[in-house]
Amino acid sequence: LAELVLETWDLQCERNGREHRTAEMCCQQLVVRRGQPFTITLHFSGRPYDEGVDKLAFDIETGPCPIETSGTKSHFAVTDVPEEAAWSAVVQEQEGDSVSVSLCSPPDARIGRYSLTVEISTGYEGSSSYIGHFVLLFNAWHPEDTVFLREEEERREYILSQQGLIYQGSRDYITSTPWNFGQFEDGILPICLELLDTNPKFLRDQDRDCSRRNDPVYIGRVVSAMVNCNDEDRGVLLGRWDDQYADGMSPMAWIGSVDILKRWKNLGCQPVKYGQCWVFAAVACTVMRCLGIPSRVVTNYNSAHDTNGNLVIDRYLSETGQEERRSRDMIWNFHCWVESWMARPDLAPGYDGWQALDPTPQEKSEGVFCCGPAPVRAVKEGDLQLRYDIPFVFAEVNADVVYWVVRSDGTQKKSTHSSVVGKSISTKSVGRDSREDITHTYKYPEESEKEREVFAKAERETSSLRQAEEGLQLRIKLSDGANNGCDFDVFAVVNNNTDTERLCRLTLGARTASYNGTLGPQCGMKDLPKLTLQPWAEQRVPLHILYQDYGENLTQDNLIKVVALLTEYQTGDVVVAVRDVLIQNPEIKIRVLGEPMQNRKLVAEVSLVNPLSVPLNNCVFTVEGANLTDGQQVKELEEPVEPQGQAKVRLDLVPRQAGRHKLVVDFESDKLLGVKGYRNVIIAPQPK
Repeated sequence: LAELVLETWDLQCERNGREHRTAEMCCQQLVVRRGQPFTITLHFSGRPYDEGVDKLAFDIETGPCPIETSGTKSHFAVTDVPEEAAWSAVVQEQEGDSVSVSLCSPPDARIGRYSLTVEISTGYEGSSSYIGHFVLLFNAWHPEDTVFLREEEERREYILSQQGLIYQGSRDYITSTPWNFGQFEDGILPICLELLDTNPKFLRDQDRDCSRRNDPVYIGRVVSAMVNCNDEDRGVLLGRWDDQYADGMSPMAWIGSVDILKRWKNLGCQPVKYGQCWVFAAVACTVMRCLGIPSRVVTNYNSAHDTNGNLVIDRYLSETGQEERRSRDMIWNFHCWVESWMARPDLAPGYDGWQALDPTPQEKSEGVFCCGPAPVRAVKEGDLQLRYDIPFVFAEVNADVVYWVVRSDGTQKKSTHSSVVGKSISTKSVGRDSREDITHTYKYPEESEKEREVFAKAERETSSLRQAEEGLQLRIKLSDGANNGCDFDVFAVVNNNTDTERLCRLTLGARTASYNGTLGPQCGMKDLPKLTLQPWAEQRVPLHILYQDYGENLTQDNLIKVVALLTEYQTGDVVVAVRDVLIQNPEIKIRVLGEPMQNRKLVAEVSLVNPLSVPLNNCVFTVEGANLTDGQQVKELEEPVEPQGQAKVRLDLVPRQAGRHKLVVDFESDKLLGVKGYRNVIIAPQPK
């Protein structure tokens, strides 16, 4: 019998990519999802394949030291029926000299880059041929995969969508910023795999690391550690929060993860400057989605950073409301982390589903700056002893804040106000550009019976500092919007809910601030030493805040913190109110000219009006969008933009894919920084 010779082969990238929902990654190589069959075609010369005589077998290997017992190597022959729990191969059809073979991995296979070899034997004669590489990813469509997600709409949002919104601003004024995750853009998958191979656990024990790559819990923990570089582990981003970003990119200037991951790769895996929480979270979300794990960025408002683990954050104010001494415990206006969807077979039942992963470097976990995966359900139930890092996340959404007023004689008075932590926990809605509030997944309704039970379980009493309805009440209100470049008013609103007249001192102060709680110089102050409050009356005291006082010291977070302090002379009681005012940037207008169609030139016009009383210099628009722009387009304006003048550029785009895509824009200049805008563009398919 003549020898069976393998002449050519076809990994059928296009067909497999379509069926595995990896088409956009399949330009350079075959990418498939675990537990799902994929088809390859073998073309023989000399004679056709004869299943009675010829034996076909395959070898797959991943990692630098493939071992069968570690699950990183497998040898399997063609059989009649696929085996569920192991690699298998079945002949699908035979046509002339070609044979189509369906290969399938088990749903718990290790993810990563594999080599594929085919062995052909006829009688005693045998030969083996290397036929290529493929990448295997997690599979949220497979019911046996630990990342299985039931709803197709959710899989589309949390794995396949390359763009999203990240919530920022403050609890009283929630804003959204667009983000280009770009997990299927050219070159991103190899970078994500390189990230896994750069991680210290891999460098320490390559066999053990690769053998654990079937577990999304393990992968999530590695990604959480590798997105920051605090362990000298050649991580992706360096964090910085002091408004000094000249030797890198300001964290506010990024509009997507692709640029960051490519810079990291091009720097030889040296950290990219600079990140803050939403940048760390967004890059981690890109890596997780790229590897096939459903993921989303979430934002927690008034997020506590409890360094000593006592679930109480102490703040110290002087009698005029100035911050006295810094405590290491902080309240962040907002803090972003990632949630990834996975089963937790390593824990008792009941903790599958969304897991919090926080790549922003804050505290060490098992000696490394990473956090999670912490089951959101365990945070809600107060089960602090489970893996991983639940006490830290629990404190972020539950700690109490106590304001102490330090008097001139050194004595301290506890204020009757408990500022509330863990509010309006937000993420982008599935399939829509609106905010979904997921606070209920982290905590029971406040003041409910169940909430108190959870607190007791978390071994603490809920603080008795809930603000009393009776007595004196103090809140801060904002006049209509606070726009960048304009003066605006805030009001202290004081209520005397008693039968008697009260004599008080009211101080009202404003300072520029960063979103992590750091304060800048004062930009407004009022001190009323003798304020008489009539019984059952309300009084409004205005504070005028001028652009000339805040403009120079506004950080790129655009925040002003207003603190009001009401001291009653007779009792010595103190009431504190705090409010974060978000200074609004102008809107970026995006016009699309003409009929948007696949593979046809499209013109977009991007503009913004300078709201300040001074010219803007060094103006730059940066634009990107998966499937719309080829990477980033940067347009610099040659002339300064005068006050009330318009900065305007035109861009030529050639959209590569039909469907709904986001065009994301960032504007930078010397005086106005980190302005964001986006527009959804629906691209019609190319006529056949």
